[in-house]
Amino acid sequence: MPAPRTPAPRATRTARPTATRPTAARSTPARSSATRTPLTAQEAAALRALLAARAAAGQTTTPPARTGGTARTTTARKSTAGRSSSTRRPAARSAKRRPARPPAWRRLLAASDVRHWKRRALVVAVGVVLPVLAGALSPTPPAPATAAGTDPAGLAVTTHQSLADSAARYRWLQQDLVGRRDALARAEAAEAQARAAAEAAQAVVGDGAADLYRMTPEERTPLLALDVHAPGTAADVLWLQGVAERTDAQRDVDVVRAARAQQAATAAATATLAAQVAVDAGVAESEALLADVRARVAELTPATTAQLAVLGAVPAAAEQQERNASALRRWQDYLGTLAAAGVQPPPAAALADPGDLPAGFSPALDPVGAPIPGIAVAVAGNRPVTVLPAETVAAVSVAFAQLGRPYAVGGTGPDAYDCSGLTAAAWMQAGFGLPTSAGDQWRTGAPVPASQLQIGDLVFTDGGADVALYLGEGQVLGASGAGWAVGVRVMTGATGTVRVTLPAPAEPNPPLPASVSGNSACGTPPVPVGPVRPEWGGFGNGRIPTSALCPIAPSHALRCDAAAGYTALADAFARTFGRPMCITDSYRSFAAQVSAFRAKPRLAAVPGTSNHGWALAVDLCGGVNHGGSAEWRWMTANAGRFGFVQPDWAGPGGEKPEPWHWEFGHLLD
Repeated sequence: MPAPRTPAPRATRTARPTATRPTAARSTPARSSATRTPLTAQEAAALRALLAARAAAGQTTTPPARTGGTARTTTARKSTAGRSSSTRRPAARSAKRRPARPPAWRRLLAASDVRHWKRRALVVAVGVVLPVLAGALSPTPPAPATAAGTDPAGLAVTTHQSLADSAARYRWLQQDLVGRRDALARAEAAEAQARAAAEAAQAVVGDGAADLYRMTPEERTPLLALDVHAPGTAADVLWLQGVAERTDAQRDVDVVRAARAQQAATAAATATLAAQVAVDAGVAESEALLADVRARVAELTPATTAQLAVLGAVPAAAEQQERNASALRRWQDYLGTLAAAGVQPPPAAALADPGDLPAGFSPALDPVGAPIPGIAVAVAGNRPVTVLPAETVAAVSVAFAQLGRPYAVGGTGPDAYDCSGLTAAAWMQAGFGLPTSAGDQWRTGAPVPASQLQIGDLVFTDGGADVALYLGEGQVLGASGAGWAVGVRVMTGATGTVRVTLPAPAEPNPPLPASVSGNSACGTPPVPVGPVRPEWGGFGNGRIPTSALCPIAPSHALRCDAAAGYTALADAFARTFGRPMCITDSYRSFAAQVSAFRAKPRLAAVPGTSNHGWALAVDLCGGVNHGGSAEWRWMTANAGRFGFVQPDWAGPGGEKPEPWHWEFGHLLD
């Protein structure tokens, strides 16, 4: 039997000897006072400049404590507290091993790198102290830097782009809303159909239940009529039982159908609710976008909107350009008056009630002393001045920025407009969403009497088929089908006026009197059937800027009235022949006429005399270029309905037959 194991006696715990690090490993460069170089006067000044520069930059002269230093110190103290006094390091030795850290400037100027810091201090003194001294000794302090975005011209450019982007976003939202509303209409129709089916199915179940309720027990269960004493009636009873069972089975089917129809109606109602939520979300997003635009517009100063009015305008010619420029100068003078007086146009909501206007504004009165809602009066210098809402100022300035742009049927910008497209675009960039048709703008606008007409109000003519913005002085700004461009013209034949910034009427406005001018939408004159003067807008042959023309096909453009006729002509041609109309030439600039005359001197006209230079002539292909073809015969029979004719010299038997050449009206020499 092995002897029992006796545990060895536990050794007496003694203090752990402190390991002594080799002196060579712990040696550091000596930092005695003998190695320190005293500071000269220049070095001391440089040092002060360095410290001042650091303080100005937000730095501190005391270096940050090293991470974890406090924790290590605390731990070391706790560990030392648990040891006996014999194991503690002598205080003198500890102090010798861990000398107190010298001040920051002493460390920077230690002997090992004193020369390096001398150079840095001198550089800082030169780069910081000298400019400060120079600024202090300068007779006039330097002007502070201009804050970004405070320049009216620069702010107008950024605002122009921002408002244009918001308008594009709003148009997209409106188009998306059309699809959402269509989806809602389909969902509502499907729900109505599902509910009708559910009601019909429930009616069938109800009729069956009523019949069952009125039946006698024998009618519900014919087997109860079996009689052993009347075996001859058994066949009839069994037949009736079969009928009753089939009726019961049909009732069960009707119940299932009714349940499924109700489920379909519930699902349709859920789909309708989802479609309604989508519409509401689209409307809310549109309204939020317009509210954001109104908030941005309310912050624009008159100086900025004055700059906004001149961005993007296309020069017109002769008399029209002078009329445009005169109206623009008058508008900028008005804004300059507000800016000089320090008058900031308030938002429209603040001016809606003449009895509750912001401080410093008074109600505006019409000729009979009645207050005019939507505007106010302020004092500029020693004279009263009418103050329009900030949104009106923005809308009119945006409209001015479109001067000279071409008229196009259905155009909503930014390159071409029709009359209602221009007014909708201008007010959209001011934070108001208007319909895109002149008739709808009249029906939904707040009417104002002619005695209270103000700048920015919408003026309707031709029975509501034409609309423009009122500018004062008896002038309006609009996209005219008569001039085929955006421009200023004299207001004539106004049949209705509305103010956009006022709440819409509870009921739609009544229809305006019918037009008696014979013009179509936006004052467009009837298609020419007689002579046409080629000088349009005052531009010379081949000198019409492309920005004043309307595109009809890739790389092709015409005068906008001719472009409208050509577009309708091309649509009719495509419906007849099942393919688009083919075109080889349209407007020809003077330079292009020179090139054509050099290449084909016998065929091309002398530069400056070509009818293509008036943007009223086209050369066609695709069969039209062959006299007597089906396409050519169709043109001779139908082109006149759209204003296009073939001149005598180009027709069969003419002095220079060109079956491909067609012109918009008979051009006068």
